[in-house]
Amino acid sequence: MSDKKTINAVTTPLALGDQGRDAPQVLIKECLGIAGLTTRCGSRGFKDAPPETEHSAIVAHLLAQGAAITGTVTMHELAFGVTGVNTFAGTALNPNWPDRIPGGSSSGSASAVAAGLCDFAVGTDTGGSVRQPACCCGVYGLKPTYGAIDRRGAIPRGSSLDVIGPFAASAEALTRAASMMLPSFTPAEITAPKLKRISVEADADITATLDKALAGYDVPNVTLSSFKASYEAGLTVINYELASEFGQLARSDASLGVDVKGRIQAALSVTPEALAEAETVRAVFTREVDAALEGVDALVLPTMPCVPPTLAAATDPRALLPLTRLVRPFNLSGHPALTLPLTTREGLPAGLQLVGRKGAEATLCAIAEHLSRALAARSMPEMLS
Repeated sequence: MSDKKTINAVTTPLALGDQGRDAPQVLIKECLGIAGLTTRCGSRGFKDAPPETEHSAIVAHLLAQGAAITGTVTMHELAFGVTGVNTFAGTALNPNWPDRIPGGSSSGSASAVAAGLCDFAVGTDTGGSVRQPACCCGVYGLKPTYGAIDRRGAIPRGSSLDVIGPFAASAEALTRAASMMLPSFTPAEITAPKLKRISVEADADITATLDKALAGYDVPNVTLSSFKASYEAGLTVINYELASEFGQLARSDASLGVDVKGRIQAALSVTPEALAEAETVRAVFTREVDAALEGVDALVLPTMPCVPPTLAAATDPRALLPLTRLVRPFNLSGHPALTLPLTTREGLPAGLQLVGRKGAEATLCAIAEHLSRALAARSMPEMLS
């Protein structure tokens, strides 16, 4: 574990809300508005924006729930990248694998949780931006159902993909975070989860790690024929929507990071016709996921198709977009998805992703708690041998 003081995740220390000993300590991604602070979104282009006059809906809700908000955390610029590398706001260290990317865009949230700086952190997920960094840093992360958490005060302002979600160091802590963030959350209990495994392509070490985690469970395979198309469609939608919001900034502001500016400028070429085709894929894929969930509690697949690349190898952000090809489809469909941490035989980070029915976040949390206990019990004999 790296020195907690050197991970470069916290951007603004705060002392908002209940500062009592039992209040959960919470860190907030800096694309979620906090009264009195400029919502920088990890970007030099926003650093001189006026401070917010009121809290975003999720910050106000957490304060009302008795949370202690202790600071904001860094992110990939404009929430538009998968590495977490940020030359302006700083790149949060991956505490357990410091030579590897922390993931994006909610890099600071994942890093801070992995370093033990908070009880839970809040991030956003437009194309995997909670689940992918959670996987990279070896923590738990939840993308709720689209629309389950009020996005007022979040940037991007408008999105048909983006969801606010929590990170935590344990399944139990993730459940507590979800119960505080989701107004309709009612804890569930799962003793024998019924699962189906989505057939996807992944590196051999990732597949072997997931095989081992699911050993002893009867998990039939299911194929989603639109899975690959849904990934491409998700990219089309995010590009169209973020170009609509940030296109003028990319045209006029020379201070944007080269990688993000280039992606936004390229995204400006997405046509309404391409968006319409992507929306057709969205409808088809959503029906496929709903059908696959019939008769089971959740679908399961790897969170990432490979281990996180090293920082040295992460030189072309656009070439790294396929790191999100197993998470992005569920932003398109709007289903809730949760990642729990695994490690490969070589000791590198991997993740098990659960996908549930819309509104079934409590079921996913309960399954994660069950699986984490089972994995811990299974590892004890190995540790003692």
